Amino acid sequence: MSGAAGGEGGSGDPAARWGRWKLLALGLLSASSVLAAAPGAGAMSREEKRRLGNQVLEMFDHAYSNYMDHAYPADELMPLTCRGRVRGQEPSRGDVDDALGKFSLTLIDTLDTLVVLNKTKAFEDAVKNVIKDVNLDNDIVVSVFETNIRVLGGLLGGHSVAIMLKEKGEYMQWYSGELLHMAKQLGYKLLPAFNTTSGLPYPRVNLKFGLRSPEARTGTETDTCTACAGTLILEFAALSRFTGTSIFEEYARKALDFLWEKRQRNSNLVGVTINIHTGDWVRKDSGVGAGIDSYYEYLLKAYVLLGDDRFLERFNTHYDAIMRYISQPPLLLDVHIHKPMLNARTWMDSLLAFFPGLQVLKGDIRPAIETHEMLYQVIKKHNFLPEAFTTDFRVHWAQHPLRPEFAESTYFLYKATGDPYYLEVGKTLIENLNKYARVPCGFAAMKDVRTGSHEDRMDSFFLAEMFKYLYLLFADKEDMIFDIEDYIFTTEAHLLPLWLSTTNQTMSKKNTTTEYTELDDSNFEWTCPNTQILFPNDPMYAQSIREPLKNVVDKSCPRGVARVEESFGSGPKPPLRARDFMASNPEHLEILKKMGVSLIHLKDGRVQLVQHAIQAASSLDAEDGLRFMQEMIELSSQQQKEQQLPPRAVQIVSHPFFGRVVLTAGPAQFGMDLSKHNVGTRGFVATSKPYNGCSEITNAEAVKEKIALMQRGQCMFAEKARNIQKAGAIGGIVIDDNEGSSSDTAPLFQMAGDGKNTDDIKIPMLFLFNKEGNIILDAIREYEAVEVLLSDKAKDRDLEMENMDQKSSENDSHKQRPEETSTSQDLSLVSQEPEGEESSDVTHLDSLSPVDADSDSISISNQESCITEIHEANVQETESTELDNQPQEQSHIETDSSSNVNWDNKVQPMESILADWNEDIEAFELMEKDEL
Repeated sequence: MSGAAGGEGGSGDPAARWGRWKLLALGLLSASSVLAAAPGAGAMSREEKRRLGNQVLEMFDHAYSNYMDHAYPADELMPLTCRGRVRGQEPSRGDVDDALGKFSLTLIDTLDTLVVLNKTKAFEDAVKNVIKDVNLDNDIVVSVFETNIRVLGGLLGGHSVAIMLKEKGEYMQWYSGELLHMAKQLGYKLLPAFNTTSGLPYPRVNLKFGLRSPEARTGTETDTCTACAGTLILEFAALSRFTGTSIFEEYARKALDFLWEKRQRNSNLVGVTINIHTGDWVRKDSGVGAGIDSYYEYLLKAYVLLGDDRFLERFNTHYDAIMRYISQPPLLLDVHIHKPMLNARTWMDSLLAFFPGLQVLKGDIRPAIETHEMLYQVIKKHNFLPEAFTTDFRVHWAQHPLRPEFAESTYFLYKATGDPYYLEVGKTLIENLNKYARVPCGFAAMKDVRTGSHEDRMDSFFLAEMFKYLYLLFADKEDMIFDIEDYIFTTEAHLLPLWLSTTNQTMSKKNTTTEYTELDDSNFEWTCPNTQILFPNDPMYAQSIREPLKNVVDKSCPRGVARVEESFGSGPKPPLRARDFMASNPEHLEILKKMGVSLIHLKDGRVQLVQHAIQAASSLDAEDGLRFMQEMIELSSQQQKEQQLPPRAVQIVSHPFFGRVVLTAGPAQFGMDLSKHNVGTRGFVATSKPYNGCSEITNAEAVKEKIALMQRGQCMFAEKARNIQKAGAIGGIVIDDNEGSSSDTAPLFQMAGDGKNTDDIKIPMLFLFNKEGNIILDAIREYEAVEVLLSDKAKDRDLEMENMDQKSSENDSHKQRPEETSTSQDLSLVSQEPEGEESSDVTHLDSLSPVDADSDSISISNQESCITEIHEANVQETESTELDNQPQEQSHIETDSSSNVNWDNKVQPMESILADWNEDIEAFELMEKDEL
C-alpha cells in the first residue's frame, strides 16, 4: 500500500493508481475494524449503532418531507415560517442568496443522499421531479462556485448513483442519462464566467444571459476567492469524462494552473482573494478556512480521481507550508503570505473543521486528531461550532447554519482509527441537532449559539452532507446497497465514481516551467500511506493524542497556544501573544523589554504599552514586538465588539412547538434582568389594548398573569412597561412596527428608559423585530393559546418543558447565575422612543474603552490574571463612573470624542519601521471588515 515519495508514485497507469487508493480505503476500514474490536476499546454495540443510524434516517425524513411539503419547488425551506425561500420574495441576505437560482436547489443537492440512506424509491421520484420541474434557463445571477458544487455536483452525483442502480437491475430502468444532459446544459451556462485572460472565473454569472450584456447584470467584478476559482476540477472533469466533452476539464485545469503560478513563492501559500484579471492578491492572509478551504481539498482529490501527479505535488507543497506556518496544534491560525511567521488574526472560522478529514486522506493522523478534539471541546461548550471563535475559545461570530464539516471529519477519523470515541461524538451531534435545532417544520439554523435562538434558514448542504456523513458513521458495510469506497466525495459530499480516472482522459502537457519545492518533511514519505504505520493496532492510540487537549477549552481563563504547546512538552516556547499577556508576570515584562515594548503605569490604574523598535534586542525581536502590538489592537477591537449586552431569547414552549422555536430578542435597560434568573419568565401571551401600550390597558383581565404583546412606537418603552405591569402582566414583548424588519439583517439594541428612575419596573421586557414577532402572532391565530419563555438563553427543548415553574414570582428566590463567559456592557446599542415622535436608534458609548490603541501605543487595563479578567475589571470601573452620561443621537457605533485615550506624544516616530509593514497593516484593517 505504500507509494513513492513526494509525488512520483501514480504516474503511468491510472488504473493502478486507483487500485492503490482503493487499497488505502480498504486499509482504513480494516484498521478501524481491528481497533473497534480490540479488547477494552469500549466499542459501541451493534444495536446502539443501528438505533443511531435509524435516528439519522428519521431526522432526514423530518427535514426532507417538510421541504417537499412546504417549500418545493423553491430552493430552500424556511423552517420557522414553514414556507419556501424564493429569491426576490424575501429580504436579501447578500452573498448568501447567490446560491439560490430558482432551480429547486435543495432537491438537486439531496439526490445522491437519498441513495446513500437506502431511499431508492424516493430517489427515483426525486429524479423524475427534477427532470419534470427544474428550469436551468432562469434570468438570475448566481454564484459560479455554489452552483458548481451544489447543482452541477448534485446532478452528477445523482447521475452516478442512477446508472449504478440501473446496472443492479431493480430501480431506474427507465433512466437514459437525463440528469447528465441537464448537467451538461448547466456546464455550458457556467463557461462564460471563464472569459478572462487569467482563466480564473468571474464569481457570478447569469444563467440566461451569461456576462457583460445589459441583461446579465453581472460581469463587472474584479475579485474572487481562491476556493471559488479552485473548487471546480472534480465536477468539471467528471462532466468532461462522462460526456466526452473535454472543454470543461480544460477550463478548470487552467484556473488551477493560474492559482498555482500565483502562489507566494517563498512561503508557498495562497491568499484569500485574488484579482481575476491581473492575478494580484487582494487579500494576503492565508489559512485553511473560509475563502481557501476547498482549493486544498480539490488538489488532493483531483490526484485521486484524475491520476495527475502534478496535483499531488502541488498539494504536498502547500501542505508542507500549512504545517510549517498555519498549524499550531491544536489551532489553525491565518498568517500573511509574505510574512508567514506573522499571524493575521486571532480567531478561527468554522469552515476549517473539514481539515482534519483532509489530513486523514493525506495520512497525517496526529494533527487531525488534535484539531478535531479542540473543535469538539468548543462544541461541548456551545452545543454547536460558532461561525468563528477566538484562540481562547470565546465566541467571535455566534451563528451556526448547521454546517456539516465537523461531522465530515468525525466520519473520516472513525474510518481511520476505528476508535468508538468518534461514534460517541456523532451521537452528541445527533442529540444537539434534535434538542436545539429541530423545529416543527424541519431544522433551523442557530442565530446565536449562546442563547439558542433560531434563524429561519435550512441550507441545502444540511440535507446533502450532514445526514450523509452521520448515517455513514453508524452504518456497517452490509447496511449499504452499494460500495461507498468506489466513489470519492466532492466538497459538497456528492459521489463521483473512481472509474472516471480511466475514462476520456484529458491529455495535457507537463508544465516544465514550474519548479517544485524540495520536500524533506517525513509527512511525505508515503503517497498512499501504510495504515499499519499510521494507525497501529492500539485502541488507546487516538486517546493518547486527545488526552492533553481535554481541558484546552477552559471556561474561566482559557489557555493560549503557548500553554497548550507547553503541555505537549514540544520545542521552544513561541513568542508572547497578546491574549496571554499578564502585566503582573515578571517573565512577560522581560519579554516586552526584549521586544522594545515599554510599560507605563497610569494614575487611573491602567498600564500603557509603547513600542520603540530601535530598542529591541534584535530585528526579529522588533518584528515580534510589532506583531504583539498589532495583536493587541485586534484584541481591543474584538473586546469592544463583545461589550454589547448579549441578546435574549423568546422560546415558544406550547404545543406543537415545545420549546423548539427560539427567537432572538433585544434586552431592556430596565426591569427584571433575565441573566440573573435561571428559570426566566414563562407565561401565555396576550395582545394589549391599545396595541401600542401607551395608555391605560383596557383589557387588563386579558393580560393579567400573561406576557403582553405591544407594538413599537408613539411612546417610551418604559411607559409601555409601566402600563402593562399596572394591568397585572408578568412580562412584555414589544414588536417592531417596521414591516419586514428582522434580526437577520438589523442589529439588535437595548430598549432604554425614559430618563427617569425605572426601579419601579419589575417585569422583564424584550424587543422582537417584525419578522420574529409575526411568528408569535401567526401562532396565536392558528393555536390561540401560545405560551412562551423569556430568558437569557434557551432552555432544554423537550416534552418535559411543561414541568417548568410557571410562576414568575418565584424567579426572585433563585440565586444569581454565575457568568459562563466574560461579557461587558460598556459599549452597547440603545434605542429610545421619544414621546410623540417616530422611534429612532441612538448609540450609547461609554468613554473608557478596555483597550485604546493605535499603531504606536496601546493602553490596557492593569494587572489581572488573564485578558478576560482585565476586561471585566474595566467594565466595573466604567459602569461606576460613566453610565450616567447621556447618549448622543447616532445611527451607528462610533468612538466618543471624550474617550480617555492616553497617547504618548514623546514616542519616537516609527515611519521607517512601518514603511515595510504597510501592506500588513492594511490587511489588519481589512480583516476588521471581513465576513465569512
